[in-house]
Amino acid sequence: MKSKKAGGVILSRDVSPKTEKEVLFHAQKFDVEVKKAEFTMDDAEEALGKRAGVFFVADEGLYGSIKKNIT
Repeated sequence: MKSKKAGGVILSRDVSPKTEKEVLFHAQKFDVEVKKAEFTMDDAEEALGKRAGVFFVADEGLYGSIKKNIT
């Protein structure tokens, strides 16, 4: 998030409250948008092959496309 260009951050719906708080803190610090998605970490694992709950999307265009489909 320290770079000048950032699309945004996507959180899975079942990310822990502590993790969400930390991400929101750092995102606010660097003026990066955070969206909570409807998918779970298990859904992410099934789609990507890796269990994760926080997704940083560096490209603004890609983030905009993803954001349209998760809200």
